[in-house]
Amino acid sequence: MSAPLPSRAPTLAPGPPGDFLLGNLGTFKRHPLQQMGEWFDTYGDLVRFRLGTHVLHMLSHPRLAQQALIDQPELFVKTYRPEQPRGIALVLGQGLVTSSGALWKRQRRLIQPLFHRSSVGAMEDEIIGAGERLLERWNRLGDGSVVDVGEEMMRLTLEIITRTMFGTSVLDQVHVLGPALKTALEYAAQSMQNPFLRPVWVPTPGNLRFRRAKGILHRLIGGLIAQRRQGGMRRGDLLDLLLEARDPESGQGMDDALIRDEALTVFAAGHETTAVALTWTWYLLGRHPEAKDRLQRELSDVLGGRNPRVDDLPRLPFTRAVFEEALRLYPPAVGIMRRVTQDTHMEGCLLPRGSTVFVNIRNIHRHPEYWSDPHRFQPERFLDEAGKPAHRLAFMPFGAGPRVCVGNHLALTEACLMLALIAQFYDLEPVSPEPVEPALAVTQKPDPGLFMRLRRRAA
Repeated sequence: MSAPLPSRAPTLAPGPPGDFLLGNLGTFKRHPLQQMGEWFDTYGDLVRFRLGTHVLHMLSHPRLAQQALIDQPELFVKTYRPEQPRGIALVLGQGLVTSSGALWKRQRRLIQPLFHRSSVGAMEDEIIGAGERLLERWNRLGDGSVVDVGEEMMRLTLEIITRTMFGTSVLDQVHVLGPALKTALEYAAQSMQNPFLRPVWVPTPGNLRFRRAKGILHRLIGGLIAQRRQGGMRRGDLLDLLLEARDPESGQGMDDALIRDEALTVFAAGHETTAVALTWTWYLLGRHPEAKDRLQRELSDVLGGRNPRVDDLPRLPFTRAVFEEALRLYPPAVGIMRRVTQDTHMEGCLLPRGSTVFVNIRNIHRHPEYWSDPHRFQPERFLDEAGKPAHRLAFMPFGAGPRVCVGNHLALTEACLMLALIAQFYDLEPVSPEPVEPALAVTQKPDPGLFMRLRRRAA
């Protein structure tokens, strides 16, 4: 009688060797974006790595992204756990980005109408008005002034989101709100990258800073909610929609905590990502004068020095191509995380239950199978249908599947309007010829900032 054959050990995905206790945490924390890019180059489309005891699988191919985000949603679910929030959920609570299941479906149905094309078109006066006020302030600064473009774009999109979504402006508090949001998002990023970070309730200096920052954000949104409840005047904006929403079965509305989470989600995600994308757009135009010249020629031919309108955007294809190419090279959200609900296989490799998959959008956007000369800034690739990638998820700056960003049309419209408005009247010149590297703080931002010189263009 023959002896039983020994069982084969499961095939694990390839990946970097790591420390016995820390795994790959040390190298990952130093430069997470660059490290994930190197792992992609070395090990391929599916990479296994470990942060402490937590196992992650990085997916860098559109085919794998489709499996995780579209084809098998029951196997790959949102990582948010209300009883133990991590990452962006520490800031946004149970808002649309972080919630799941029946709650997410209800909230998505309620919020989606605000972002229909007709609704976005009605916002153009507020968007253009905010851009005009930015230009007026730059005019007062004077020709040749140096500004941190990232901070300028944050200020711009902050005004736009508060005026269009909440019917008010918080610019008088921007000196408090900006640092608070920055502190909160950086802490959220650290909580995902460092499994040994102490719980929020432990009074470490970092935890205390985060709690103060979160308190500022909650007081702002809570104040807007209280003001609207007491005022009794309907404005038809997001806040009214949230206050009036009723569950179709119970007839109950949302409590103020959930309204706050949804409002904070739109407030944070709705200006942070667009500001970061515009910042990288100015960086790339500053380093590629030929693309900037072509952009300005298109604007001159179509607009002739007047302010752009939403109806002009179809006649500004290169303007949109510039922004989309910036989104390709520097997508604000570099990846999407999902938790594996049961042992499964991908590319013949085991993905164990409880591990995490990280769909790396940044790597997918630079995949040589889908993009020629993938690291080169070349807006023309978005003008020619033949030049666009064969797979629909080879370009996914707003995510994919049922949870694709609800505000994607607003973001594209707002960014293209601001690009068209500002580029007509100003050149933004790099202060230094040295390239700027991105740093990961939920979104990928220029590190330590993007300083450029304002040059007013001749009328």
